[in-house]
Amino acid sequence: MKAMTHMPISFPGLFGDWKINPDPIAIDVGSGIYWYGIILAVAMLAGLLLSMKQAKHYGLEEDHIMDLVLWGVPTCIIGARLYYVLFYLDLYRADDGALQWNRMIAIWDGGLAIYGAVIAGALLAFFYARSKKIPFGALTDAAVLGLLLGQAIGRWANFINREAFGAQTDLPWRMEIWLEGLGPTGVHPTFLYESLWNIVGLLMLLFVISKGRRFDGENTCFYFIWYGLGRAWIEGLRTDSLYLFDLAIAGHPIRVSQALSIVVVVVALAVMFKCKKASAEDLWVNKVALAKAAAEAEAAAETEVEAPSVEEVIVEETVSQQTEAQPAEEAADGDQN
Repeated sequence: MKAMTHMPISFPGLFGDWKINPDPIAIDVGSGIYWYGIILAVAMLAGLLLSMKQAKHYGLEEDHIMDLVLWGVPTCIIGARLYYVLFYLDLYRADDGALQWNRMIAIWDGGLAIYGAVIAGALLAFFYARSKKIPFGALTDAAVLGLLLGQAIGRWANFINREAFGAQTDLPWRMEIWLEGLGPTGVHPTFLYESLWNIVGLLMLLFVISKGRRFDGENTCFYFIWYGLGRAWIEGLRTDSLYLFDLAIAGHPIRVSQALSIVVVVVALAVMFKCKKASAEDLWVNKVALAKAAAEAEAAAETEVEAPSVEEVIVEETVSQQTEAQPAEEAADGDQN
């Protein structure tokens, strides 16, 4: 099902006859500046600021996050697009079967898969962490905070584009959009489900999980468990899923995001189980704090050794005064003689 992008959107079960009709193009200049790109840019900036603010709690510097994002933005966009195009390759073929490369790069028309961005970002973070000699888990623990916030905001780009919606429904919170050949139709607002799911996950990370971390990577494991469970559920409602080529189970085609979600949940749970006896003392942030405290104590000790004591200062001043007084006394004795 494909939505008509210039027809109104409404939530009749919640807001009655109230409608909104956002134009996908925000500024009509040249080929147009799309809301899709603007919202994604805001999402990236918000995620960056949050991760930078939280960096110190993971033994990192703000520059670590900034450097990672400068490399990560183009890397993740490429990864997200490659992932989408790979599993929707037939959409980018001409009638003669030739690939339409110009359409493959047209990301402003939509078509970015978040799992592609996550995979590309994870690979980049791994190599960046190795180059900077910081734990991969500590880096990703800070990064997933910004990632969840960015995903929560970024899903509203799908709302503007009338995409990533679910199957037909008559639930009170249904979203009514105009579908080609069907007219106004109530569907699951899956973009909203995922946005709210990510916000709840972010709040849990900030105020619960991160407060009791025992190992670097625990935030990351929670992210994959939480997001994976939510995505597996929400993906089952969507009408635009990417499918794992022609593979099927019991006659049902395999949705790529559902299959990948199950895999990452299982892997994250296994890591959590393996690290259940980990100690918070081994966290990178605690090691950095300990090293800093040791360095400060050593510097203070050196300062104490170099600095003269009060008694030494008094003795030096007394000797100096006596030395200065001797010539005067000798001069006085000479006058008397």
